[in-house]
Amino acid sequence: MTHLPTVTLHYCSQCNWMLRASWMAQELLHTFNTDLAAVTLKPGTGGIFQIQIDDHLIWDRKVDGGFPDAAALKQRVRDYCWPDKALGHIDKKSEKGAL
Repeated sequence: MTHLPTVTLHYCSQCNWMLRASWMAQELLHTFNTDLAAVTLKPGTGGIFQIQIDDHLIWDRKVDGGFPDAAALKQRVRDYCWPDKALGHIDKKSEKGAL
């Protein structure tokens, strides 16, 4: 990617998912810090929990069956934005699971 991506976490405020969304935002900012233009929280209703990078949907709770853990979310962000970037121990955990 030549530009810095923006990640948007669209969460259901009726379901009290703000803390989950803000924790995920913190995880992304900690891992990708200066590689991201912004991480935004967008309140919604109706059970929504979607994560987008710019206009590309990378996670939908209703389609993907729940919420991502931190490792899965970071891998999806990395795979979309910087496929050659190593994530250290997160990648090693995935490699062990694949054996």
